Amino acid sequence: MSGDVVKLSDWCDFNSAAPQRQDDDRQSETSVDDLKSCLLGNLRGVLSYLFPAGVFRHGKFLVGDVQGNKGESLTVELTGNKAGMWHDFATKDGGDIVSLWAVATGRNTQSDFPSLLDDIRHWFGEPGKESTHVQSEITAPVDELGPVTAKWDYHGGDGTLLACVYRYDPPDGKQFRPWDVLARKMKAPNPRPLYNQPAIRSAEEVILVEGEKAAEALIKQGICTTTAMNGASAPVEKTNWSPLAAKRVLIWPDKDAAGWQYAEGAAKAVLNAGAVSVSILMPPDDKPDKWDAADAVVDDMDVATFIANAPRQSIAAPQSNARAFSLGHMLSDTSPMPEDIIAPRVLTPSGMLVFGGAPKVGKSDFLLSWLVHMAAGVEFLSFKPSSPLRVFYLQAEIQYHYLRERIRQINLPPEVITDAHENLVITPQLKLILNEAGLATVTALIAKHFPDGLDIIVIDPIRNVFDGGEAGASENDNNAMLFFLRDRVEELRDSVDPNAGIILVHHTKKLSKKQVDEDPFQALSGAGSLRGYYSSGMILFRPDEAQPERRLITELRNGPALAAKIVDKHEGQWIEIDPSSERLVRQEYGEKLDAERLRKRDVILNTLFEEARLGNVYTSIQFAEAFEGKVGLGGRSTIAERISVLATKGHIKFFKNPEQHDLPPLRRSKFGYLCVETMHLGLPEDVVDAETGEVAEVVHPLLPTHFKCRHTGVALEVENPNIWVYPDVEEDQ
Repeated sequence: MSGDVVKLSDWCDFNSAAPQRQDDDRQSETSVDDLKSCLLGNLRGVLSYLFPAGVFRHGKFLVGDVQGNKGESLTVELTGNKAGMWHDFATKDGGDIVSLWAVATGRNTQSDFPSLLDDIRHWFGEPGKESTHVQSEITAPVDELGPVTAKWDYHGGDGTLLACVYRYDPPDGKQFRPWDVLARKMKAPNPRPLYNQPAIRSAEEVILVEGEKAAEALIKQGICTTTAMNGASAPVEKTNWSPLAAKRVLIWPDKDAAGWQYAEGAAKAVLNAGAVSVSILMPPDDKPDKWDAADAVVDDMDVATFIANAPRQSIAAPQSNARAFSLGHMLSDTSPMPEDIIAPRVLTPSGMLVFGGAPKVGKSDFLLSWLVHMAAGVEFLSFKPSSPLRVFYLQAEIQYHYLRERIRQINLPPEVITDAHENLVITPQLKLILNEAGLATVTALIAKHFPDGLDIIVIDPIRNVFDGGEAGASENDNNAMLFFLRDRVEELRDSVDPNAGIILVHHTKKLSKKQVDEDPFQALSGAGSLRGYYSSGMILFRPDEAQPERRLITELRNGPALAAKIVDKHEGQWIEIDPSSERLVRQEYGEKLDAERLRKRDVILNTLFEEARLGNVYTSIQFAEAFEGKVGLGGRSTIAERISVLATKGHIKFFKNPEQHDLPPLRRSKFGYLCVETMHLGLPEDVVDAETGEVAEVVHPLLPTHFKCRHTGVALEVENPNIWVYPDVEEDQ
């Protein structure tokens, strides 16, 4: 039976087919493929049912043999593309999950195929022929934490199995392990579902408790109850509360401080999900600490009466500023349009402009000149301020003395500088994060300099002050970016002047010609949610690195498109160049060279990254020799030259501590082994979080110890290997 995988073609061999029968209901039964998907979706439950003596360990299920005896000869894959595939090292037999069910129940996958399918359907609760599988004495499934002492299934509103939670009671205290059915991994789904959703669907009132045990206790009393996965430890923001929309919800917390704190957080989330009303039940004073709904049932309390009469705290829904208007109202409104802060529609009242540029393109210098003009009430490159604007420039990159030096280098008319004297306020390298404390600091600074309100708040750059919330995610995470924009930037504006415009400065990747032609704003670094949030965007980039001219592209959400501008700095001032007179000497040839250099850079960096995942690292000479004439990189000297350039620009660094990674020692290497950003050695490994039970992928990072000095070419030690620094970003002008 080696390699036995059940296929429909096996059943179509009439020479070995079992006697056939007529069954009009067969058309309505679940198909073979659907049954197989169901088995894989509840793989742990299936294996625990078939082989109670088996164990779960390191991403595999282990049992002695197909008879279910204890041992580790037979293994079943639990995750990935091979999930459900089994192999018995003693007999060399193997196959998929359907064939495993067959051999475990003493069936032949060909002659007993209908009976096999009926048995599987019956296990899933579908009508069919009763199972003839007789198990040995049932014992709880076992893994490294001991036997499973309880299991709860999380279903969607339509009954689809979404997740399972397993409880263990090892000597050091109870632990829980969530299983994501869709991902087929030991982790909580994202977002996490609510418990008992099929019943919630038709209910008007729902009780929310802490934990499945308490929920089941009330469900058995005929009360529609739910819980979030992990109870009071559940992250409120990672739970899908939408099934409670249009419901009246009563939260029954455990009688302790943690329970009440969780109830308050969950109440806000449930209200935001659209619940009709939310209240928190107040546990009786005479009950012990940690008393919950399950304890109430054990105490023989009339829980229905208690729920109806117990004191509670009503949670009011937050006041919404959402408004809606009819078509007729908007057509009849003839009031004048609000005046642009910066015309034409570049920055509107309560609007947000994201200004991006690649390193060393000159965006900081451009922005500073622009803001001085706006503060003086003077037009800048056809951008017109409504009046002399009051601007607070939260600048988080340049220190005071160097900022002072840069401002003096700007060649502006004296009258412009004078008019902007008091209207433009700049912070020198403000070292803070825009969390709650940072917001308080910045709000106080703005109030000090602009007690009567202001027109523009500038944050430069986003990444230096970014706060992604409790999860601590970076600006590359969509949810973290939305949190920063909504709960930090918008809150800052609302606290000082709700009508003020906001300018956010952000880095972009270097633009290729294809990106410029198709969608240059996709080059904005980080999460895509940023682009969906702003009212206007602006990107400054240099089409030809050999030419001084820059191109300025603007995207407006509240007005007609603006033509791209070609700008340059002439005698200390930014000017607009007439496109018809622009000199584009050998443009096509230059673009081809740029494209080839970018292609070779990406190939080298990607190759180094992928080779490290396979356990291979290289010095510069080794890499040039190993990949000469491969993947379009050219000869050895060409590869070595490109590596040298990439090292100078900071795309490649080096590590000289191979002994810490069990790698061969270095011999006659000036710099060391090549290293690229986020590089790791070998493939990811699954590691179980002892607190949450989630299985996370952990990699072995390869961090740089040295980098090539762009000025001297010597190898210098990296100050912080966890932060990858690009020299051209640090020296961005």
